[in-house]
Amino acid sequence: MSFVRKILIVDDERFIRLALSEALRSWDYEPFEAESVAEAASVFNEAEPAVVLLDIDLPDGSGLDVLTDIKKKNPETIVVMITGNVDVPNLVKALRGGAHDFISKPIKLEELRVTLRNAVETRSLRREVERTRTESSRRFSFSEIIGDSEPIRKAIDLAQRVAASDVSTILLHGETGTGKDLFATAIHYASESAKAPYFAINCAALPATLIESELFGYEKGAFTDAKQRKEGLFEQAQGGTIFLDEIGEMELALQAKLLRVLEQGVFRRVGGLKDIPMNARIIAASNKDLKKTSAEGGFRLDLYFRLSVIQIDIPPLRDRGDDVLLLAEHYISKANRRRPSNRLRGLSPEVRKIFKSYGWTGNVRELRNVIERSSILEDSDVVTTSHLPADLVNGADGSQGPPSQSGISLPQNGIPLADVEVELARQAMERTGGNLTRAARLLDISRDQLRYKLKKSGANSSYQDPG
Repeated sequence: MSFVRKILIVDDERFIRLALSEALRSWDYEPFEAESVAEAASVFNEAEPAVVLLDIDLPDGSGLDVLTDIKKKNPETIVVMITGNVDVPNLVKALRGGAHDFISKPIKLEELRVTLRNAVETRSLRREVERTRTESSRRFSFSEIIGDSEPIRKAIDLAQRVAASDVSTILLHGETGTGKDLFATAIHYASESAKAPYFAINCAALPATLIESELFGYEKGAFTDAKQRKEGLFEQAQGGTIFLDEIGEMELALQAKLLRVLEQGVFRRVGGLKDIPMNARIIAASNKDLKKTSAEGGFRLDLYFRLSVIQIDIPPLRDRGDDVLLLAEHYISKANRRRPSNRLRGLSPEVRKIFKSYGWTGNVRELRNVIERSSILEDSDVVTTSHLPADLVNGADGSQGPPSQSGISLPQNGIPLADVEVELARQAMERTGGNLTRAARLLDISRDQLRYKLKKSGANSSYQDPG
């Protein structure tokens, strides 16, 4: 018999227990019986029922004491109180003590049947929610961050300590593809807020007006399409976490509003007049040096200081030594689970050498994509150079190092700096398929700056801006 079909009846009247047991069996439940406080405790421990039908008045004590004992042993157990008279104070105590519902004597079987169906569905839903939370905690735990190098272990250690603290703002800094989103989710699920909501929003992917509506919500009639009131993430994430990815792309006007929320702990919906308390941890992430960006006028310095109470620097893959090989093996294992017919055992010696010397400007994300490509195209049982991207093989001498050591050589006779900018802008646009936002991110400049350079060079007419 399924766990959720077990029901314990606690009542001192034998006729009621027999009648209820007969009805429960006809509804495909498995009934258990107890006539006293002492017997209820014993049967509950042995049967471990999902639902308890509990009379308040028992010969050796109160059903309220049984309720308290049950909730201590298993808070997830659904308890439905049975009462012969509507004693309001006792019912209030029962509901505050965790009772799911109550029914009055004489018991109407059809009413009981509906109550039990709702109770069982509630119990099943609670177990499903708990299972999902457990899976999420495991999937997004720090154990999923692969690496044994000192730089990544230091970053993980700091993140774990921060997760266990009550700090309300955290700043993650790292190049594109280093795993800032993975760190953010790991911090959330390792914190006391793990059972509370987690929301993520990409500040580079949405226009400022939409980001503001998503974060703050809005009142009905606040703008043309505001047909009804909407709660924003600040309101929905009470007790949880909000991850603001690519916060360096947030417009200055919206930065000022975010600063107010962080400083005062309250916000207002768009079009609203009432302050609403905000109780959520904010994790912000950027691939930019926000302090430097602030000095250049692209980010509010006061917001930077407010966000960077704790800053976690996530190292690029090129600084993590043999972690690249561990990560490659990890992604090979994942690919093998998805495609059992194509079993890769690992990397060829030549590929291992290439992986360790390559600059990995796209970091872990680039490595993951390379392994995914190989798992689809590779005919051998190991990853060979046959299906590696050409720029990876050609760049294996390490010339694709950090951005400040890009390997660009000055011609003997020199070259105008403007021509270099135009060429790099062209390459960035080609690499991203004409996506202005992504191309600007590769060049570490704003989208407007890139658009201006393309327009100035006369090259922008060839490209579309999808985002």
